[in-house]
Formats: sequence, C-alpha cells, structure tokens
Amino acid sequence: MPTAKRHISFFDSVAVLGLPWYASFHGRLFSFILNFMNNQTWNIQQFDTWCRSFLTIDALANTDDSLNGIQVGRSNEPITKVGFAVDACLESIRRAKELGANLLFVHHGLFWGKPLRIEGVLLERIRLLVDNDIALYGCHLPLDMNPVVGNNAVLADLLSLQERKPYGVYHGVAIGVAGVLETPLTIAQIVSKILPDNSKPLSVIAAGKEKVSRVAIVSGGAASEVTEAFGTDIDLYLTGEPSHSMYHYVVENKLNFVAAGHYATEVWGVKAVARKLAAEAGIETVFIDLPTGL
Repeated sequence: MPTAKRHISFFDSVAVLGLPWYASFHGRLFSFILNFMNNQTWNIQQFDTWCRSFLTIDALANTDDSLNGIQVGRSNEPITKVGFAVDACLESIRRAKELGANLLFVHHGLFWGKPLRIEGVLLERIRLLVDNDIALYGCHLPLDMNPVVGNNAVLADLLSLQERKPYGVYHGVAIGVAGVLETPLTIAQIVSKILPDNSKPLSVIAAGKEKVSRVAIVSGGAASEVTEAFGTDIDLYLTGEPSHSMYHYVVENKLNFVAAGHYATEVWGVKAVARKLAAEAGIETVFIDLPTGL
C-alpha cells in the first residue's frame, strides 16, 4: 500500500538538523538554508556571518579582551580551505600556507584588548598572512562558552556529563559548565577520557572523594575559578592550568583538582567548529596541531 507524501515544513527541517534550542530564528533559518546550499563558495564576510550565527561574538564584545572575529582580512576571493588551530603563531600560519588554506581560525588570536605596534614578531605573522592572502579569524570566550561546539561543552560530552548548568562566572558571564557523571568515576578514569592520547595532566590534586560524581569544567587558564566550587556538592574541578596560590585552598576544601593542560583542554572547540563548517558548507578543513605541553 503506497504511503502518502508528507510535506516537510521549515520547523520539521530544524528538528531534523538538530539545531540547539537556544538558536535565534535567524540563526536557525541561516543554518537551514546552508544545508540546501552545500558546497557553495563563501568569501571572508560570508564566513564571518556564519560564525556570528552561532557564536556570541557581538554579545561578548565588551567582556572579552580578545578581538573576536576577523583579525586580518583577505581578498574577496572564495574560501576553499580553512585551517583550524588553537594559537595564531608563525608556525600555524606557515602550516596553513603549506596546506593551501585561505583562512586560519584560531582560539587565541593576535590582538588582546590594547593597541599594538605592528613590528617584530607581530609584523612577521601579519606579513605572512597578507602576502599569502590568508585571513585570520579569532574566537576566544564565545568558543569557550558555546553549549554545543565550545571547549567546555565538548569536554563535558567526553565525560557524558548530565544535568548541565552554567559554571565559572567571568566578568558576569558564565563560561564553563558543571554537571553529574552517569556513573561515579575515579580521577584516573576521568583523565583517560579527556586526554585520549594518554598524555599526562599538568597537575592532579586528589584531596576529595575517591569516586567522583559531580564535575565543574572551565578550560584553559582558569585555576582561580575553582573557588566557585568551594562549599558546593562539586567533587572535581577540571581546567587547563594549575595554580600555586590555589593549592592549599583546594586541599583545605577537600576538592579534587585536575589541570589537564591549557592546550589540551582547548583543542576541542576549534575541532568542533571545523566539523560543523564541513557539514554545513562543504568547505574543506584541516586541523593544525601544535601542542605546547602546557
């Protein structure tokens, strides 16, 4: 018996695409259109529009020291390949050039809250970008805090964290996440999930429960945000960098603390954006891995 054809509405398509609940109508519409226009050519302004459709760049303009968005532009020629890296440095730019990327998307860009003289190493970095028509796009806190492709969200995904809620208030904005593990885990088991390459964390302070149920996460250099966990039901705080000044406070508050590495906790966001770009726009992407061990 033949089945009747079902008309698929815009809202049906939104559900199929799995767009997040928080997406604005225009963001949803933009993503909807993109899925029917895969493999279209974009210039740098169109890439910027796409990023701003899901990353809160404008909303954090007065909060984040990073100059988020286009930091170094390029010609209006189509973007055919995008490199993704944690840091903007000479080596990541050289790799982008060698790999044929027209644009380099990074978590840590070149400009941070104050005017800089274009000289020395900064001049060399910008010259390499401009001479090779490679754009530089930076995204710091908007990438940390995004609930789907953000560094903290992906780390939470690796731990299958449930009952998620905002954590880690920075200048009035919560950039991290806290939640409950499906089943209690040891610190070693948690580390193996967030460092799947079997690398070692920079620091582990095992001052709390042997089996961890509740975890708070703020990637990168956020050791001081551990204080928000004191006096709560959180069993373990996960960040990138350790802090000598926080050590005794952590021990005396009987909390577990893991500093898994600034770089290691911040590869996840750029990788997630790369996957999203490839899926939604059909643009080739490449991850440029330059671990610092820090």
